[in-house]
Formats: sequence, C-alpha cells, structure tokens
Amino acid sequence: MAHLGESDRIEPAVIEWLLAGDPAIRWQVLRDLLDAPPEQWQAERARVEHEGWGAQLLAQQDDDGLWAGGACFPSPFSRELFEAEGQPWTSTLPVLHELMVLGLDPSTARARDIVTKVGTNARWEYDDLPFWGGEVEECINGRTVALGCYFGAGRLDMAPLVERLVSEQQPDGGWNCERANGSTRSSFHSTINVLEGLLEFERSTAGTPESQAAACAARAAGEDYLLQRHLFRRLSTGVPAADQFLRLTFPPRWHYTTLRALDYLRAAAALTHASPDPRAAEAVEQLRARRDPEGRWPLDHLPRGRVWQRMEEPGMPSRWVTLEALRILRWWES
Repeated sequence: MAHLGESDRIEPAVIEWLLAGDPAIRWQVLRDLLDAPPEQWQAERARVEHEGWGAQLLAQQDDDGLWAGGACFPSPFSRELFEAEGQPWTSTLPVLHELMVLGLDPSTARARDIVTKVGTNARWEYDDLPFWGGEVEECINGRTVALGCYFGAGRLDMAPLVERLVSEQQPDGGWNCERANGSTRSSFHSTINVLEGLLEFERSTAGTPESQAAACAARAAGEDYLLQRHLFRRLSTGVPAADQFLRLTFPPRWHYTTLRALDYLRAAAALTHASPDPRAAEAVEQLRARRDPEGRWPLDHLPRGRVWQRMEEPGMPSRWVTLEALRILRWWES
C-alpha cells in the first residue's frame, strides 16, 4: 500500500467495514486500497452482474434493452411530474452511468448485449436522435462518450462525438450545456461530465492520433478551468461558487462536487502519471476534515427524483464516499 500520512492511515476496521459491503465496493477496495492481484479483484468484480446493486439495476431492464422506456427520461414523463418529483434517474442514461460506476465488466455478454440493444432502440428525447450519436447538451454528450468508450469496447466509434465536444469548448476552457442558448461561460457541472468522457476516450485509445491529441489538449484546458478555481471557488471573487459543491453525494448523476472532481483527477493521473496539482489542496483538506472519528465519511445528500434503488441513506456513514475519499487521499499523499 502507498505511504499515507499518520492522519490518513486506513484503520483495519474501516477496510473490514468496506469489504462487508456490496461487490461493487469490494472489488474497488481490493484494487485501489489493498493492491490485490488482478485475478482477485476481477473475480469480485464479476459478481457485480449477478449480486447486489448491479444485479438489481440489470433486473429492471426491459426486453428492448432500455430502462423505463426512455433515453434521458422515462416514457411517459411530463413537465408536471418533473416539477413535482424532480429529475428521474430510472431511464437508460442514468442507469448505464450507475452501472459504469459500479464497475459492471464491459466484456461480458450481458454488457455487450446492452450496447447493441441500446444502439438499436434508444432515441434521445431531443430530436429523436440515436443514443450513441449523442444529442445537443454537453453534459449529456460527455456521459454518452464515457459510456460508449467504457461499454463499447472498441465496437462504437465515439470519435465524432468527441470532435463535437472539443469544438464546443468555451474560451475559458470548460463547457456549458447552455452554450446552444448563447452562454459563453463554462459550468462546473457540464465541465466535469465532459472531462470524464474525454478521459474514457483517451483510456480506450480509440480514434486517430489526431483525435486523441485533440481530446488530450481539451481535457488539459478543462482541468485548468477547474483548478484555477481551486475546484469550488469563483474565479472573479474567490468565494465558493455553490455550497452544494462541497456536499458528499453518490451516485454522481450530472451534478458537480469536489469529491467527484478529485476522484476524476486521481483517475486521470493514473493514466498520465501526472503529479497532484497543488491548486487542489484546499479541496483535499475540505474532504479530509469530513472524516469521522471511526475513519469513515458520511453521505450528505441524494438528489430528488425517482430511482430503482437507494444504495445508502443520507446522514449515515457511506461506503461509497469512504472508498472515494480514501483512494483520493492515497493518490494525493503518494
């Protein structure tokens, strides 16, 4: 295990608690915190398809390969329901995003079947566009690129959508879903979704050398947009841009948090071998300060909206947040 400062030492009881959780937690603890051999964490990862949270999400899939009959929204779903309930998380895009975060193995027959059926049957609510081609909003297209590269296993050509995202980058280095409505300033939310998509594209080594280089350059500028703001502050005044950015949440959905940004930077560094940027230090200290006396982190918040399952409860110690926090600190101190 990589060296950690005394204050960041992982208590054996915390590891035991994490390993008592869902297979989606266990395989990532084995890989990211315990340096288990690949055959061990891969065997645990295989259980995601058949047990626990991953299996429960897969059980909700319809025969046509979709969830809740829609791409971004269930079908039917009305503006009145949106205002009454909040955005729903039961349709194909958010469920696939959850399955990716849980770590469903993309090489399995089940995952390959999902890719095929979604490509055949899923259409975006915007202009009835085909799912894997993306639609108009950058935050949706960023997640679509991430999903296509992760689950597509080289069978999907995500380069055209990546090229579109690169062309839509704002002058300040980030992205904004309101660009089509005239916005020229970036959004934390849109930017993190695009960055995660570009990272999956680079990790997949898909596309051409030129498209990979363009994605890498765009991703570096997007990271700088966040880091200039120390991951949560306004560039103009230095005040926190939004209180909710510091909340500890899971699943990530489309929402930006410093926890999500730090875990993204950790994952990016694993690919590029870059050293941690000191501009992220304040966000790391904010995260470190939330650790409880038992060495765990709480879940602060769940977004409104219908879901297939509630994995954890707000106000309670969270295995997800604790896993993310510990691997972030391990990367930061290594």
